Amino acid sequence: MNNFDFSARKRIVIKVGTSTLTHKTGNINIRRVKKMVEVLSDLKNRGHDIILVSSGAVGVGVGSIGLQKRPADMPTKQACAAVGQSRLMSFYQSEFSRFNHTVAQILATRDVFSNKIRRENIFNTMHTLLSMGIIPIINANDSVSIEQLDFDENDTLSALSAEVCGADLLVILTDVDGLYDRNPSEPDAELIPVVHKVTDEMIAAAGEKGSELASGGMITKIEAAVIAGEAGIPTVIIKGDEPEYLYDLFDNKAVCTLFDLK
Repeated sequence: MNNFDFSARKRIVIKVGTSTLTHKTGNINIRRVKKMVEVLSDLKNRGHDIILVSSGAVGVGVGSIGLQKRPADMPTKQACAAVGQSRLMSFYQSEFSRFNHTVAQILATRDVFSNKIRRENIFNTMHTLLSMGIIPIINANDSVSIEQLDFDENDTLSALSAEVCGADLLVILTDVDGLYDRNPSEPDAELIPVVHKVTDEMIAAAGEKGSELASGGMITKIEAAVIAGEAGIPTVIIKGDEPEYLYDLFDNKAVCTLFDLK
């Protein structure tokens, strides 16, 4: 893939979305998340710094509370986020501890990255955690920030986090192999392996979100890749339903889309 050596990238931000974390019911996909944690732990054991940006709080909250679908009103969304956030972090902490890795939760909102003092604070926190060998798990503070729930913040959050922590690579796990030249459900759709420039045609082909419990889609992932690219950080969009695909990525043989923007 354009002679790009993924294995040489040390500090990795990995963003996992709701469609990867949960079943359609909103309940945690235990088998998949367990495997993802195992793979991330192994990558850390290889010598990579791992920063996990996790969506899913609202989706998991929907399942935990027993709602039939993602709520439309803001107070219920925030209630779902509050319930789902604690469920997710408890699960992450339990699973990462099986591999002797410590995790830390960082709750962030978009304004953290635009405010000089707050940005410096999150920079210091992330770099200190990483220097201690701790895996930061960054979540949007959905239960208190209305803005975070009005548009898909976690793709953007992952790009901003990558910039702040000085990441060498941003990896976005989603429900498709990468960016296609048209709707991937069409039989003649072709995967775009490398993107050097985002075009209007790509934006038009990006389509809509794939899960009822998710809040974004491919467009927000392209936007995240652009933000990361402006900071000189390449982005990969790769299918997340089989976490072991990450091994293929760092062995330089993955099926994915690399945004190496010039």
